Amino acid sequence: QVQVVESGGGLVQAGGSLRLSCTASGLTFEELSMGWFGQAPGKGREGVSCISWSGRRTYYSDSVNGRFTISRDNAKNTLYLQMNKLKPEDTAMYRCAAIPQRPYDECTRSPVPYPYWGQGTQVTVSS
Repeated sequence: QVQVVESGGGLVQAGGSLRLSCTASGLTFEELSMGWFGQAPGKGREGVSCISWSGRRTYYSDSVNGRFTISRDNAKNTLYLQMNKLKPEDTAMYRCAAIPQRPYDECTRSPVPYPYWGQGTQVTVSS
């Protein structure tokens, strides 16, 4: 049974930091391209960042580039999103997604192809 589980969200003041984590069980983690997607109330799901199975390829949306860092520890089967200099507009439900892609060493920016999703962790940034 595949399970994708996020953690680390919370309430933080503008300018603060959070680190999100995501684990994926029931899959071979080192074969997975992983992505973080955010969905604010009344808006569609937006790609925030993604990372290839090797960790060599990453992508950031323009709105988070320079503030967020995606990383992975394949030995711990865990994906991370370090969120710094948070802004109120970063407020959203953040969901982690996984797609088996090895040996193709790219990450998928669109949410459409991802077959495995977590329930999400809420990030709220107060002004």
